[in-house]
Amino acid sequence: MRKTFRFFLILQRSTWIAIFLVVMLALPAAADIYMYIDSDGVMHFTNVPTTSDYKVYVKERPRRQGTGMDANRWDRYIDEAASLHGVDFPLIKAVIRAESAFDPKAVSKKGALGLMQIMPGNLKAFRVSDPFDPWQNIMGGARYLKTLIQRFDGQVPLALAAYNAGPRAVDTHRGIPPIPETEAYVKKVMRFFYLYKNG
Repeated sequence: MRKTFRFFLILQRSTWIAIFLVVMLALPAAADIYMYIDSDGVMHFTNVPTTSDYKVYVKERPRRQGTGMDANRWDRYIDEAASLHGVDFPLIKAVIRAESAFDPKAVSKKGALGLMQIMPGNLKAFRVSDPFDPWQNIMGGARYLKTLIQRFDGQVPLALAAYNAGPRAVDTHRGIPPIPETEAYVKKVMRFFYLYKNG
């Protein structure tokens, strides 16, 4: 009889469970949500389970970057740019991931445009007429990346620092400029680079 009563309590709370799920799924997940039903049929929710009685109730959704689109969507263009300009495929892809998270319509607060975040003032020099055209953007960005790699004698971290802060900043500091954004950028792209290279 007690089991039947407990089951009835759980059924009565099904509406609250549904509401809870709707709310939790509508919000960005911060962590897994665990649930435990005690001996009185009362449900307890937490993101920090204190006993093994708690079971995963809502699994944290993976964080999405940019538009969450397929990271391999532009591989054919990246491959073409890599072959044409002699820049490693994983490096171009790493820059795109760090710059725009593969969003061809990305626009930064500073006005950088498209997949490889080309500044409007550089479009002509990079031979890009439409920065939101994925092929043009990747070709232009890869062309510029090649010139930076050559300028800094193949030292990829310095080329990346120049891509982010400008080559003059790298020249002035004779290395990666002590700018937190640039230092973090170089580390991020290098991490993605090794990820794609060894993946």
